Amino acid sequence: MSVNLNGWKQRIVAFAGGLGAPGLFLISFLDSSVLSFPIINDLLLIQLSMQNHARMPVYALMAAAGSVLGCVALYFLARMGGEAYFHRKAGARAHAIRHWVERNGFGGMLIAALLPPPTPFKIFVFAAGVFEAPLFGFASAITLARLFRYFGVGYLAVRYGADAMPYLAAHKLQVAALVIALVAVSYGLSRWILRHKPHHEPQK
Repeated sequence: MSVNLNGWKQRIVAFAGGLGAPGLFLISFLDSSVLSFPIINDLLLIQLSMQNHARMPVYALMAAAGSVLGCVALYFLARMGGEAYFHRKAGARAHAIRHWVERNGFGGMLIAALLPPPTPFKIFVFAAGVFEAPLFGFASAITLARLFRYFGVGYLAVRYGADAMPYLAAHKLQVAALVIALVAVSYGLSRWILRHKPHHEPQK
């Protein structure tokens, strides 16, 4: 892994890399909560999936679970009193981010979670906590987005090997647009099905 990190972060990455799937969970949790390990979880997922194709689903699930729990931890930290920090970090974008989170709910968090870097996703997570977005919808959106992301990365690792990350970097906007479109269709269909669910007359 050629990403530049501070010495203590490098030690964490080295430790996590030797743990396999639990290490991937740890890095994903830390990256989504209080620390930042840019693309390290993707690189580790690719490395592990290349070494053992059959365990790719396990690695993708661990990465997704760690990321979701990290986001939930950050959500609760923000909810305990982080509005001043949110406004300081968001700056001029604070009003727009708050409006996006409050108006769009599940769909808004889902799209934010699927957008590629340099989208400042953590600030959306923080906003969800500060402005008390419903936890179930928040966690559901992050879960769906992370499953798409990490299973997609794992699939590319199995299929393309070491070329998976360069492929993602070169096509990140196209990949993000495709995933958002697929998730939007899936979400729309699920809402339509639930809305048109037949109601049974109560038996007399």
